[in-house]
Amino acid sequence: MKKVTSRIDRSKQVIKIRDLRKSFDEFDVLRGVDLDLYQGENLVVLGRSGTGKSVLIKIISGLLKADTGLVNVLGCDLSKITPKEVDALRLKIGFSFQNSALYDSMTIKENLQFPLIRNRRDLGQKEMDRMIEVVLEAVDLSQSINQMPAELSGGQRKRIGIARTLILRPEIMLYDEPTAGLDPITSIEINKLINEVQERFNTSSIIITHDLTCARDTGDRIVMLLDGQFQRQGSFAEVFNSDDERVKAFYNYNFID
Repeated sequence: MKKVTSRIDRSKQVIKIRDLRKSFDEFDVLRGVDLDLYQGENLVVLGRSGTGKSVLIKIISGLLKADTGLVNVLGCDLSKITPKEVDALRLKIGFSFQNSALYDSMTIKENLQFPLIRNRRDLGQKEMDRMIEVVLEAVDLSQSINQMPAELSGGQRKRIGIARTLILRPEIMLYDEPTAGLDPITSIEINKLINEVQERFNTSSIIITHDLTCARDTGDRIVMLLDGQFQRQGSFAEVFNSDDERVKAFYNYNFID
């Protein structure tokens, strides 16, 4: 599937990170990371498991604190804002979890309504119903509104997880291993959905993955995290046009033709 280039506004920087460092005990996970994300861009962060990809997006979303460095999200310096301001910022950031994070005891409608009830108390039931209808249509699962999560396939749960993330209309989407555990055909469908979300909702996205097909099909730009730093960045072809054995091994492991 060929990636359709979106209209990226490089004059609008939505995330700026400089010299970000994060350690756990004596293990240095992020060792001076620099990153920029622009309005309308899908940025893929590639790396092997355990390299700090998920740590990075947890810091961006305020779930973890950086040890040192600048993390500026939508104009807010995360080291200087109050907990209340962090909560307000999180409403502008959609976090699509690897396991979809749906509530098993709730119907799909109730799962989608939950963040609205919690964060948008100004809305009436008709308005919420309309918002639910829009995001379900966007992920092509309108027919599943009254089903339970257990009745859905893994790919359908991923779609509902993305719909629930979209319900608050975030400016930034963070995808954590969006194709993990999915078969190749379903993975292609999720990659297509990520691109459709970018175009339809004008989101700026960071996509954390070790799936090269996902990276190739969704990324406007790709950065590779190696040894706690971004060692490669550019288009898919530019990143993997390298004699670095670490890069070649990563490519070969994924069996991309």
